[in-house]
Amino acid sequence: MLLRYTFSPLNNTRLSHLCGPTDSHLRAIETALDVRIAHRHEQFKIEGAKAAAQRALEMLQALYEMAAHPIGADTVQLMLSGDGAPDDSGPTLATRRADLKPRSTNQARYLDNIADFDVTFGIGPAGTGKTYLAVAAAVDALQRSSVQRIILTRPAVEAGERLGFLPGDLNQKVDPYLRPLYDALYDLMGFEAVHKAFERHALEIAPLAFMRGRTLNNAFVILDEAQNTTPEQMKMFLTRVGFGSKTVITGDLTQIDLPKAQLSGLVEAERILRRVPGVAFTHLTSADIVRHPLVARIVDAYEADRQASADSTALPPTDASSEDKARSGLPKKRTPSKHPVPIG
Repeated sequence: MLLRYTFSPLNNTRLSHLCGPTDSHLRAIETALDVRIAHRHEQFKIEGAKAAAQRALEMLQALYEMAAHPIGADTVQLMLSGDGAPDDSGPTLATRRADLKPRSTNQARYLDNIADFDVTFGIGPAGTGKTYLAVAAAVDALQRSSVQRIILTRPAVEAGERLGFLPGDLNQKVDPYLRPLYDALYDLMGFEAVHKAFERHALEIAPLAFMRGRTLNNAFVILDEAQNTTPEQMKMFLTRVGFGSKTVITGDLTQIDLPKAQLSGLVEAERILRRVPGVAFTHLTSADIVRHPLVARIVDAYEADRQASADSTALPPTDASSEDKARSGLPKKRTPSKHPVPIG
């Protein structure tokens, strides 16, 4: 399908911001939607499949409306992710990011569950905003004085590597594991506000092992990377919940770093708590990924390969010949003779 569109009245500044440096925004749209975009001044031509070409035209129109100021590459990538625009049905959160809104129906449901339930599980692949939105909800609750403090925790499990003994004091040892939580806090609160919150003990980041024996009242508690907890750790954490508290557990079941024989606490918790009143489960998918569009394609490719491997493993032998082939490398069984041969 070939679509033609002319932006009028002509505004060279907006057109420059729309196209990006050396037409980088147009190239990003072409790659993500598999279309071709050509333009001469204010006249644009889009060639591709009908749905993709229409989506590309709608994106160009939306970007042109925003083009009074330069448009960042991350804005274009976020618009290409999911439905391409924030979901207005979700709650507005009071953070330093005034533009923070859910960008998909599942993300809006996730935030609604956090607001409505005392314990919420957010399960999905990387890049779906599980941790970021949970931290944003926690910052919002602290700003509105709904809670007195934020507690962020995660299990100290390496991603397939053994790093050995790390130097420094306790904080320096656990900081590498908790760095993603710091990144979200700095983005949502600002560097100075984060350090002031630490000083007045309104903000705490700790490894999961230090949660035992505590009762967490009037707190917003987030357990990140919960797929790497054992069933015993998960039960211990869930029983820390106190009065006036919110608890959010996030995890990705496709990235479990536990030993092969070890059951994930997140898997068991979903099975056991699925029907418990007051506990909500939100499942996010690759359609909710708000990183580079390539991330969603990578996640889908890995999931398709995993499913294909599972299907091939589950298939039984179809006929006797397949069993014979499987036995072809085994030594043949000897049958005892009815007439023993005399010796000597």
